[in-house]
Amino acid sequence: MSSTEVAGKAAFTGIRYAQCWEDADILLEGLDVKPGDICLSIASAGDNALAMLTKDPSRVVAVDLSAAQLACLDLRCAAYRTLDYDAFLELYGARTSVRRGDLYDKCRPNLRDPQSGEFWDERRAALTAQGFGALGKFERYFRIFTRWVLPFVHSRADVDELLRAKTGDERKVFFDDKWNSGRWRLLFGVFFSKTVMGLLGRDPRFFDYVEGDLKTHLMGRVRHAAVDLDPSDNSYLHWILNGRFNGALPVALRRENYDTIRTRIDRIEWHEAALEDAIDDLARAGARPARYNLSDIFEYMSAENTATVLAKLAANGKKGGRLAYWNMMVPRSRPASLAHALKPLDKLSKDLFLKDKAFFYRAFVVEEIQ
Repeated sequence: MSSTEVAGKAAFTGIRYAQCWEDADILLEGLDVKPGDICLSIASAGDNALAMLTKDPSRVVAVDLSAAQLACLDLRCAAYRTLDYDAFLELYGARTSVRRGDLYDKCRPNLRDPQSGEFWDERRAALTAQGFGALGKFERYFRIFTRWVLPFVHSRADVDELLRAKTGDERKVFFDDKWNSGRWRLLFGVFFSKTVMGLLGRDPRFFDYVEGDLKTHLMGRVRHAAVDLDPSDNSYLHWILNGRFNGALPVALRRENYDTIRTRIDRIEWHEAALEDAIDDLARAGARPARYNLSDIFEYMSAENTATVLAKLAANGKKGGRLAYWNMMVPRSRPASLAHALKPLDKLSKDLFLKDKAFFYRAFVVEEIQ
């Protein structure tokens, strides 16, 4: 397997993300997956790759450099095959449960990769206690914030009020008059600084290309999520502040999508590979992806490497297909040198970004293969 810049950034032995922290609603709208499409997706924890199955593609190829992240996807697929909807949410950690150990035991024979079984057996106690959706470094970071920082600023009643359905004017008044206090701004700025996030949330090397002040950016995005959008329907805010979705579920976990994903679960495959290698493998097999979910992969790449990867994706993708990705603190998009290969869908990108419930990001980018 070839080495990429991302592979050299940090170790990939543990679960960094036990959930996908990108909004699958805008991802699916931006990619506009058609029945029969071949999709290539960064695996991460698997939720968004699975969400793509709701659009009836013929194949979803999920890739990741981390065997731990692929074990997350493997367990999800085994759970879809084995469990009913309510039991799935319990094993995920989206609902309280006293039987996660038994549910895992039922799923384990349906794990595809023997290494996944070993991986989860070693974490059985944590899985039983919290559910697999709570076991990533990023999720632990938010749990520390909710348990040890937030109570110094806001009461449980304040949190409930923030998440209660209100009009836009009511949300603005509450946020400005009650939530956005000086103590909130102080502690938020410390906890969500590059230093603390690098220590507890993301690997410090993932900030190599960051531009601008992280905490200022995140403060503005939190206000957008709490005022401009409806927090009562925001799965990411609910999980961060409550450790549960409370009915505000991401695409792959919604009841109306469960059976659809379950019946199409054999259309998804996963490989421990660099994105470039996956493209080469598909090309050798004569397969041209029509839709690319690239997560925020370019956040960790230089501008030069970003251009190289985008060129390969465009050259080996289906004409008229689309790719989508997020920028958090590193501005990345199609360079001028690829104007012949990729067309930015700027209006669509901006319109969708305004609806993005995963409020951490600076931009959402959709581009069309020429």
